[in-house]
Amino acid sequence: MTTGRNKFVVLLLALALIFSFALIGCGDDADADKGTVNGDADTAEPVTLVVGATPVPHAEILEFVGEKLREEGIEIEVTVYTDFVLPNMALDAGEIDANFFQHLPYLESFGEENGTDLTPITGIHFEPLGLYPGQSDDLDNIPNDAQIAIPSDPTNGARALNLLESAGIITLDPDAGLLATSRDITGNPHNVEIVEAEAPQLPRTLPDVDFAVINGNVALQAGIDFDTVLITEDRESEAALTYTNLLVAQTERADDPAILRLAEVLNSEEVRNFILEQYEGRVVPTF
Repeated sequence: MTTGRNKFVVLLLALALIFSFALIGCGDDADADKGTVNGDADTAEPVTLVVGATPVPHAEILEFVGEKLREEGIEIEVTVYTDFVLPNMALDAGEIDANFFQHLPYLESFGEENGTDLTPITGIHFEPLGLYPGQSDDLDNIPNDAQIAIPSDPTNGARALNLLESAGIITLDPDAGLLATSRDITGNPHNVEIVEAEAPQLPRTLPDVDFAVINGNVALQAGIDFDTVLITEDRESEAALTYTNLLVAQTERADDPAILRLAEVLNSEEVRNFILEQYEGRVVPTF
């Protein structure tokens, strides 16, 4: 029987194959059309891609690749969002050409809830969730009735609960998996209270809770010292593939040559090195 986790892994592997074939298929057409991607930069009409992204690391990575693509006649205009809802709504409405901020479970959950028609183009990196100290900082002496803040969206919330289980703080129903909610907690020796908040707001909860599970990019943006993190998701685990952050486009534009070229550059060795050097393990390339 295929589990939910395996389903996501299979989907991402299929995505990689589709992306490879799409690049092969569009190469000749793009070269033939001087107004598109791979033509002569001196004669091509410039193409502008408006890409929605959260500030760190997504917008920073897009700015990094912008100069290379500009030389090829593709101008990347980054629209920065500070929440996880507007980038998908704007993309579905055609207000932007692509976005870069989310993983596949979130994209699928969002589509089911909102009826959007969006397609992942390629995966770029994984941002391990981390458990950060608030009023408490000792996992060996967790106060009874401690409050732990986690992301309120279903996919990252389930991910956070699984991280808490890996630390021995709670026990979850083994059948819950990627769909776990606080209702699936079957063991809670410290009687911890799970407090949900929107992912970008979690750093603000730290003074008021004992611990918070925070997305890697949100912690980066908030300037939280990574040395304070108590535990993180395993960078070599299956979660790294499942929760890889994606470049996403409208389904009808999934084979757009400029978008495919952006995807190709985002999967380049230069970007891999940039991520490794810039984020020192808080963001991990997955290509």
